[in-house]
Amino acid sequence: MTLAIFDLDNTLLNGDSDHAWGQFLIDAGVVDGERYRQRNDQFYRDYEAGRLDIEQYLAFALEPLASQELATLRQLRERFMQERVEPMIEPAAEALINRHRERGETLVIITATNRFVTEPIAARLGIPNLIATEPEVVEGAFTGRVAGTPCFRDGKITRLEEWLLKRSDTLDGSHFYSDSRNDLPLLETVPNPVATNPDPALRDVARHRGWPIMDLQTR
Repeated sequence: MTLAIFDLDNTLLNGDSDHAWGQFLIDAGVVDGERYRQRNDQFYRDYEAGRLDIEQYLAFALEPLASQELATLRQLRERFMQERVEPMIEPAAEALINRHRERGETLVIITATNRFVTEPIAARLGIPNLIATEPEVVEGAFTGRVAGTPCFRDGKITRLEEWLLKRSDTLDGSHFYSDSRNDLPLLETVPNPVATNPDPALRDVARHRGWPIMDLQTR
């Protein structure tokens, strides 16, 4: 079946769920406020500039999962969904998803943000297939490490190819929507790349290559 593949942060969402989760943990008193804020903001600036060290970032971002009981994390995540994620959901993004759904296409979110944060977001958007960075779990607890290939830059291609192989599926006719220069490897791989709320670097590439440019953000 034809795939409709979506990046999540700043594409379907008007905001970045990974950075927002870090800020939420600060506001909830789960992590050391000022120190954590400085690092969270710096990693986000590095991501926007296309220079993020994904291994360093994930060591930082996954540590809070290892330091809290799973029941506590789930309670925090429920609040996070209500307080921070719900306001990021744009009607135009939901309309785009619905157009592809009505065509009978297979809907997929592919995101560097870890599965613990993004799984309920995918469910909220009605997208059944999620390819995300996987936090390692041992004996029912997060370790703070990554399981497998981080779903970032070229890693998105690796993870998508693994997913396609399991389904005996292909990228024929597929669309991929993304906002970020970091997703250029995958945008260059799919038949129908769409620069969506693009950052300046991606906007320039899209204009040069004649890719469609779409704006889903209304506020």
